[in-house]
This record gives sequence, C-alpha cells and structure tokens, in this order.
Amino acid sequence: MGEVDPAFVQEQEHRPKLSIIEAKGIPEIDLSPIFNHDVPDQSAVEALVKEIGSACKEWGFFQVTNHGVPLSLRQRLEEASRLFFAQSLEDKKKVARDEINPTGYYDTEHTKNVRDWKEVFDFLSQDPTFVPLNSDEDDHQVIQWSNPSPPYPPQFRAIIEEYLEEMEKLAYKLLELIALSLGLEAKRFEKFFKLQTSFIRFNHYPPCPYPHLALGVGRHKDAGALTILAQDEVGGLEVKRKSDQEWVLVKPTPDAYIINVGDIIQVWSNDAYESVEHRVMVNSQRERFSIPFFFFPAHDTEVKPLEELINDENPSKYRPYNWGKFLVNRKSSNFQKKKAENVQIYHYKIA
Repeated sequence: MGEVDPAFVQEQEHRPKLSIIEAKGIPEIDLSPIFNHDVPDQSAVEALVKEIGSACKEWGFFQVTNHGVPLSLRQRLEEASRLFFAQSLEDKKKVARDEINPTGYYDTEHTKNVRDWKEVFDFLSQDPTFVPLNSDEDDHQVIQWSNPSPPYPPQFRAIIEEYLEEMEKLAYKLLELIALSLGLEAKRFEKFFKLQTSFIRFNHYPPCPYPHLALGVGRHKDAGALTILAQDEVGGLEVKRKSDQEWVLVKPTPDAYIINVGDIIQVWSNDAYESVEHRVMVNSQRERFSIPFFFFPAHDTEVKPLEELINDENPSKYRPYNWGKFLVNRKSSNFQKKKAENVQIYHYKIA
C-alpha cells in the first residue's frame, strides 16, 4: 500500500481530525452479577439492566468486563490472527473471498464508496449459513455460504470455532439484558437467531503514511443486532458522540469488549435505542488488529418494531424488511464500488 492512491482518500469533511478527543464517559459495565454467581443477586441484576439501558440510550456503545470469555482463548486467537496476516499476499489469497462466497480474505473493502485501509479475514458462525440468492424481493431462492479452511496457522479454524461459541454465549446474555432494559421478556429476541447469519472478522490495519487522508474503516453504522469487538492496545475506534456529534476516541481497556447496538435493535426498539455512527483511524507508526463479532439473525427474519413497544402514542416508525435480502444487498456493495449508496434502515422509515 505504497504511494497515495486516490481510492483511499476521504472527502474533506470526512477526514480524521488531527486533534483527538478522548471519550470520557463511555460506560464500562461489569457483567459479574450474571456470570460469577450460582444464584444471581436479583438487585445486582436489576442494577445491571438499568446500566445497560442507559448506555444503549445515551451512547449506543459500552465496554464490558468480567464477561466470562477466557482470556487465554482470546490471546490464542489474537496470536493466530497476527500469524495469518503476516503471510505473503499470495498465501493469504489462497483463502480469498469471491462474489459468490463472501467469507475468507480480502483487502479491497469499500465503506461509503471509499476504500478502507485494511485487510480482513471473515468466518461464519454457522457453516453452512443460508441466505437468499439475491436481493430481489420476489425471488425466494436460497443458497448457502460456507467457510474456508486456512492452512496456516495450524489450528486456526479450530481456535476460531471455539471462540465463536464464547461469542454467541456472550451475545445471548447481552440480548437478554437489552430485552429486560426495554421492559421485554428476557428471551424475547432469541427465536430470531436459531439459524443465525452471524460472522467474525479479523481486521489488520497496516501503518498508513497518510493517516490524515485515509481511514481504516470509513464512517458507518452496523447493520446487525449487536457487535462485540476485541481491539488491541493500539486503539483507533472513534464513535460519534450523541450529545454533540463530535468524533471521540474509545481508549482500549485491557481484556474488555466493546459492544455496540446495531440497526436491527434500533428498529426492534422503535428508536428507543439508536445504532451509532463509528469509524476507525489509522496510525502512521503502528499496525493495529481488531476482531469484531457481528451477531445477525436468521435470513428469513422480518425486521420491524416489536408490537410490545408500539402503541397509539408511539406508532411504528419503520416498514418491515427482510434481513436476508438486506444482508445480501449490503454484502455486494462492500465487495465492489457502487454508484448509489447501499441500503440503510432509514430507507424503511415511515415518514
């Protein structure tokens, strides 16, 4: 990634600021009340639900500690990720993504039609994962996506699969807390994820000679239900603070996970909780690694505000949409530059 390639250059208004504001107040939430007790202390759980609710409402982002994911497993995964990206481009391309199967390695992702300064490796939570053939509403054909088996590092696939089990456990726990914070039954969201379309992504952001022009990932909101992010000590994630619309840096907390609510929870909650815009800065000196897990429902999920959360005073703000069609549409736009903006939840907003 040598000289300035115009494909990476952000429009003036979206370029990173040189003066960085460090986020004060992004909630750090201790999950031990639900993990470290045989019989949870009900008042501690209620306090936790309240904390989660206010974090979702005020920030859309929060960090969790004492989350039950073994640190040794995360360390093994991070080490395997570094070994994978340290290979030659030729070796990484042995497990390259293509337009039919969007898993594996690639280095040409676009966000808002500007190329991201990164390379990635994607791996599905369920293999195979069933999705619509295309985004045509009248075409009901379904295909399956499957995972590559990277030959190097050895055991990479097995470590990923073990880690994915932990991510799913944590995601379900977080969904329960979010459901309770909205006044819903704890398991209200569970049925949508029986045949989930979730995936894990390994990001590598090489040092960038022009960090004032490019971004590791351009501004975007996450389309799914929840994202659980492991980031290294280098940092670079910026969140658009709701109170003043400023970009603020999320400082890495050792062993914590950063959680953000995605567009689906925004729609399910009928805008009670909002999916927040975020982006990734690049660093001129140091490479950065991060591992997000994207928790996505089954492809046949009809996404719409939940009936318990709408009434005459608070009518539904969204028309229903099919998650699989939405996902397939988004995946195709990430793979190649498109003339129009890709599909967003505000396209389903009721005026």
